[in-house]
Amino acid sequence: MKTRITELLGCKYPIIQGGMAWVAEHTLASAVSNAGGIGLIAGGSAPIDYLREQIRLCKEKTDKPFGVNIMLMSPNADDLAQLCIDEGVKVITTGAGNPGKYMAAWKEAGIKVMPVVPSVALARRMEKSGADAVIAEGTESGGHIGENTTMCLVPQVVDAVEIPVIAAGGIADGRGMAAAFMLGAEGVQIGTRFLASEECQIHPTFKELVINAKDTDNIVTGRYTGHPCRNIKTKFAKKLATGEKEGTLSPEEFEQLTVGALRRAVVDGDVESGSFLCGAISGMVNEIKSCADIVKEINDGAEKLLKI
Repeated sequence: MKTRITELLGCKYPIIQGGMAWVAEHTLASAVSNAGGIGLIAGGSAPIDYLREQIRLCKEKTDKPFGVNIMLMSPNADDLAQLCIDEGVKVITTGAGNPGKYMAAWKEAGIKVMPVVPSVALARRMEKSGADAVIAEGTESGGHIGENTTMCLVPQVVDAVEIPVIAAGGIADGRGMAAAFMLGAEGVQIGTRFLASEECQIHPTFKELVINAKDTDNIVTGRYTGHPCRNIKTKFAKKLATGEKEGTLSPEEFEQLTVGALRRAVVDGDVESGSFLCGAISGMVNEIKSCADIVKEINDGAEKLLKI
């Protein structure tokens, strides 16, 4: 399947792996890139030395293009922006802010920049600032979310900008990819499906929660803090949601409870105090497969439906 995204990024399939914090490291990213998609390493707030090592390890495992996700609200965003230039990273995705101040340097370095956007207004701003494409992410996504759905957001962003649009949120198979293309997208970004991949290095408990999830095993917490996150529904997540709803947890107490909660989920598999960030599509993910099988299965399913 050839689109402006495959031409832009130099990949076989227009499938990008989500830059999931604490999850998206070099093993997963290189596997997705080797499968024909674009793998991403999550920058997060990790030490620069660690991220430099991750980029170099990824280069050892693949000669295909891969990228780095930069959360612009992170305290190390400036250093990571420069690190990507120094290490010759080909693709950058951004979230939680405006990458405008880095754009000139990134473009001079030949980096393809694709900001994640939750709205039409931000998509237009990113196009004006020089973005090569935008990732329109609906509220179905795991982790930090906006309010608009993928079904509503993607066609509006497609109509608003000239650059290619990648759809994200609630996509886990060929049907989802085909639907995104019918809405005008030219690529998809997928996170939750790759949680249940052989190469994903998360704790086995996290994988079990994903593949055993039903359609209702999903919850959003933290709206009153201004940073809503979509999680798998665990006792801890329900405790947070109840405290938020009933006012028994102040925003400050909520933040204290959730500091380090993602690491406790990903690394330790701690269901008592970990936040297992996951998309609303998790009820459809019920089998662990290799990244190569996942990428090909999604692409082939979409091609069949679109009759390409």
